[in-house]
Amino acid sequence: MDAAFSLLAVNFVIAQIFVLVFGVVALKGPSRRSGLGFAVAFAIASLSAVCEALIPITGYVRFFAIGAFVSMFGGFCLLARSITRHYGLCVPSSVFWLLFVSGVFTDFLIYDLPRGTVVHSVAYQTPFFLTMALSAVAVYRSGRRSGADMVLFSMLALSAAFFPFKAYVAVKVGAGETADDYLLSKFALVSQGLGAVLIVAAGLAMVGVFVKEAIEDAVAKADIDPLSGIFNRRGFARRVAPRLERENEMAAGALILADIDHFKRINDNFGHHVGDIVIQTFARVLREAAPSDAEVARIGGEEFAIYIPAVDSELARECAHNIRGAMSAVSLWQFCDSETITASFGVASIFGGDTLERAMQRADTALYAAKAAGRDQVQLAGGPQALAS
Repeated sequence: MDAAFSLLAVNFVIAQIFVLVFGVVALKGPSRRSGLGFAVAFAIASLSAVCEALIPITGYVRFFAIGAFVSMFGGFCLLARSITRHYGLCVPSSVFWLLFVSGVFTDFLIYDLPRGTVVHSVAYQTPFFLTMALSAVAVYRSGRRSGADMVLFSMLALSAAFFPFKAYVAVKVGAGETADDYLLSKFALVSQGLGAVLIVAAGLAMVGVFVKEAIEDAVAKADIDPLSGIFNRRGFARRVAPRLERENEMAAGALILADIDHFKRINDNFGHHVGDIVIQTFARVLREAAPSDAEVARIGGEEFAIYIPAVDSELARECAHNIRGAMSAVSLWQFCDSETITASFGVASIFGGDTLERAMQRADTALYAAKAAGRDQVQLAGGPQALAS
């Protein structure tokens, strides 16, 4: 009895620790909704330990035995709902409500059956198996294969397999004739002990997923220019450079550098607030006019870059002309009605084996030529030999 109570206490404390951890995730992390769901799920499931501990103390065996099942299974259902939602598996909420109600109803039906029988053991453990199996399926079908995701999938799959194993052990070893006898049985020690291990393993795996996502979110934010909302130079290089390394074709794409004409004059005449609006407007035009598979970035004060994969120089130049025309058609009359916002463009083809640095040097040379020729135009760079010439 003392050992069973100790394990119940351990499980309760572990659950409260995870309630606190996931509560912090809900307040501070990027996955607030999922973190809140996990915190509430562990809080509800932890009430099962309280109910089981009260069975021999109060004498209300049936009430607290069923209460233990309801709280534990309710926590499992909410946990499965949070996992499926987090991993994008579209399961209606009604499915989880149906699963919960049917599980509780089954527990009422089998309560008076002797524990340790095949019917009671299988009927009692099956609802838990279904929730964990559904959670594991959600992680696997999401297609996410990072280390943290695969560890979570493994822990959920192992947890799902644990419940048929518990049913088998209950039949072979015995789980006590009544709910009161359960706490005195060896099966209770096995169930609570292994359950505690799996709770810790699955909880830590979930925490690992959240930590990974928080790191990815921080990295993503570090790669975004806060004013324009598009990539900064660092984010642009992180995405484009690896793509160029993988290209083996003779023409891997094209790079366009764009520079807003007379930007200093805009700031001097109308103020930096208007300059910021011009930057934001130009970034919006780039996003709308560039191809859907292009990478767009603000790499300097008023300088922007566009990488377009799998296009030749003529198509890239046509794209640059489209962007130039779209920007010249934008009206900012409420801020600078006497100023026309234009931009100059340099286009460079990217060849097999090219690096981003060399392509940017050629595009920058073409951009300088466009500005020297009078601005508000597009110039095309030469091949890799142009810099040497």
